[in-house]
Amino acid sequence: MFLALVELFFWVGFVGLPGWLLGGGLGASLAALLALMVYALMLVWKVERLDRWLNSSQWQGDPPWQGIWLDMAVRVQRKFKQLEKRAFVHQKRLQDFLSALQASPNGVVLLDEKARIDWCNDTAAAHLGLDAQRDHMQHIVHMVRDPVFARYFAQDQHPSDVILEGRSHPSLHAQKLSVQLHAYGEGRLLLLTRDITALAQAEAMRRDFVANVSHEIRTPLTVLSGFVETLQSVPLTAQEVQQYLELMSVQSDRMQSLVADLLTLSQLEGKHLVGDQEKISLSDLMSQVYADGQALSEVMASKAQEPAHRLLLSPVPDVDLLGVHSELMSAASNLVHNAIRYTPLGGVIEMEWRLVPEGIVFAVKDTGPGIAAEHVPRLSERFYRVDRSRSRETGGTGLGLAITKHVMQRHGGELRIESVLGQGSTFKLCLPASRVVLPETQLI
Repeated sequence: MFLALVELFFWVGFVGLPGWLLGGGLGASLAALLALMVYALMLVWKVERLDRWLNSSQWQGDPPWQGIWLDMAVRVQRKFKQLEKRAFVHQKRLQDFLSALQASPNGVVLLDEKARIDWCNDTAAAHLGLDAQRDHMQHIVHMVRDPVFARYFAQDQHPSDVILEGRSHPSLHAQKLSVQLHAYGEGRLLLLTRDITALAQAEAMRRDFVANVSHEIRTPLTVLSGFVETLQSVPLTAQEVQQYLELMSVQSDRMQSLVADLLTLSQLEGKHLVGDQEKISLSDLMSQVYADGQALSEVMASKAQEPAHRLLLSPVPDVDLLGVHSELMSAASNLVHNAIRYTPLGGVIEMEWRLVPEGIVFAVKDTGPGIAAEHVPRLSERFYRVDRSRSRETGGTGLGLAITKHVMQRHGGELRIESVLGQGSTFKLCLPASRVVLPETQLI
C-alpha cells in the first residue's frame, strides 16, 4: 500500500510540477487531475491484466510484470498454494474416513437435514436395497419402504434399534437387520445397519434346543413317574412288578443316552481341530462298528420277531487313521445305527471305506424310505427329525448326526448326505489325506 501511494505521488508530482511552472495554480491543478486520470487508467489496465492472469491456466507461473504488482502476485500464489495444501489434506482425510466406513462390516448411511441420502457404503446398499448413485439425495423413507421403519423414523427420539427384514441374503433363511438412527451435526442423521441373521438363528436354535431337551427328558420322566405311582398305590403281582421295572429301566436308559449325547456334543462344540492324535487301525475300528451294528439289528429283530438286516461290509483298506479313537468310533457307529433304525427289518445296509485322491471316505447306504430334499440340509441339526414319532420308536436321541458333524469338523473332514425319497439314503464321512497313514509297503 505504501508503494502504491509513492507511485501515485510520483505521477502527480511528475505531471503537476511542469503545469505549475507553465500555468500557475490552475495549470498545476489541471496537470494533477490529468495525472490522476492517467494513473487510474493504468490501474484499471493492471487490475484487468491481473484478473486475466489469475483466470488463466498459467497463473502459477512467474507473473509478467515488476514492482508492486509482482509482489502482489507472489503473495496470491503463496496463499493459493497454502489453500491447496490444506484442501489436499482435508480431502485425503475425508477419503480415508469414507474408505474406513466403506470397509465397515456394518451399513452406514449419511442423511442430510431433510433425511435425504447424502452417502452410503456398499454394505448399507446391500442391506437396504439401495443404489449409491441412483438413490443419491432421495428421502430415506421413500427408499426403505417398510411400515416398521416408517413408524420408527417418525419418532422424535431413537434410543434403541428396530429389526427389519433384509432385502437380499445368500442363505435360505430370511435376513434380519438391526437398524438405528443417530442424530449428529446440525439436524443431520446417521443410519446404521447390522446383519443379525446369525444371531437370530442362534437365538432360535437356543430356544428350540431348550424346548427339545425339556420335551425329550419330560417324556421318559412322565413314564417313570407314572410307573412309580402305580407301584406305590396299586397292588401288583411279582410278574407285573418285574414288567414295570423293565419298562422303567428302558426309560432310564433312554434318559442316560440323552444326557450322554448332550455331554458329548457339548464337549465337541467347545473344541477346535484335533490336537493330540493316535494311530487307529481301520480294520479294528470297523470290526467293532460292525459287531455293534449286528447286535442292534438282532435286538430289533427279536422284539419284532422278524429277520434281521443284512449288513454288508466291503473289504476295509489296510490303513490307519490319525485322530481320536472314541470320536471316530462314535461317528461311524452313528451312521450305521441310524441306517439300522430307519431301514425296515430284512433290508440291506452296505458299508464301504474307499481311498480317494482327497483322502478316505466311509459310505453307509441303506434301503430305507429315503428323505425328502427339503429335510436333507437340516438333518445334522440337534434334535431335528423328519418323523418325530418314528424316531422315538427306534430309540434315537436326535443328536447322532449333530455329533457326527462336529467330529468330522474336528478332524478336518465333513459329513455328506445323499437321499432320494423312496429309494434309500447314503451317508458319508469324508476325511482328508492328512488323516490317512498308509502301510510302509505302499509308501516304498
